Amino acid sequence: MAAKAKFELKLGPATREAFGATLVELGRENKDIVVVDADLSKSTMTYGFSKEFPERFFTCGIAEANMVAIASGLAAAGKIPFAASFSAFLMTKGFEQLRVTVAYPNFNVKLVGTHSGISIGEDGPSQMSVEDLALACSLPGFTVIAPADGVATSALVRAATAMVGPVFIRTGRVKVPVVYAAGQQFEVGKAIELIEGSDVTLMAHGLMVAESIRAAETLEAEGISARVVDMHTIKPLDREAIHRAAAETGAIVVSEEHLVDGGLGVRVAQAVAELHPCVMEFVGIRNTYAESGTPDGLLDKYGLRAPEVAAAARRALARKK
Repeated sequence: MAAKAKFELKLGPATREAFGATLVELGRENKDIVVVDADLSKSTMTYGFSKEFPERFFTCGIAEANMVAIASGLAAAGKIPFAASFSAFLMTKGFEQLRVTVAYPNFNVKLVGTHSGISIGEDGPSQMSVEDLALACSLPGFTVIAPADGVATSALVRAATAMVGPVFIRTGRVKVPVVYAAGQQFEVGKAIELIEGSDVTLMAHGLMVAESIRAAETLEAEGISARVVDMHTIKPLDREAIHRAAAETGAIVVSEEHLVDGGLGVRVAQAVAELHPCVMEFVGIRNTYAESGTPDGLLDKYGLRAPEVAAAARRALARKK
């Protein structure tokens, strides 16, 4: 239920940590779940699964393409494989195999990209994934999910496990604010309206959900009513939520830790053009790679913060008039 109440937004676990913990729980519940990793299990947080279920864990070395192909073979044999690596490696090095051995046969493979976006920090641009959502969404039959916090990650990993078909789940390295209370219900393909609003809608995924909440609170103090919507499922989109936002607020700002070209904003804009044209603004990474730096420093430099989201909302409202 949407609310006007203030969010505390205290730091919680990284979404990769929530993924790792949930994976162990799922492993205890379902013996058909297996995991493949590309020599990064302590970073992707599949290490806990490997310790408890060594017979169901397969390390593939630094060979992401082969890892994806192995996962597809396990799926063909009736297992529920989770393949995990840094998003930059999983989606770029493994893309041909994702296309040919997972998407084309529509195999039941669950792919988890960790260390997504630029908030990976000091590891630098070679390990930052700013194109992963665009690549994942381009694959026919794929479901693409980007949770905002640990609660969302746990629930959506469970939902993805229950689905049949390929799923890409985007998680991050850094600890993120807790947006949701324990027990919050999630449905794949169904956005969540966190704050009611009538003047402008702020849509986001991942860590930009918390920044959008902060932006909405800033705008509220200025007399601007901003709706906040967590678009945790990038594909399939919740077209009903988009239609409602466009029709009821007349302005949408999409914020994401991803290239503006090819990300959530492009997909929302396509839906808006089809359903109910309205003013739109976009906050994200614009036609560049980032650099090495602290996570906070990078998010500040590339404008992935609440003040930039609020500024985009003001621009949208000025154009709306």
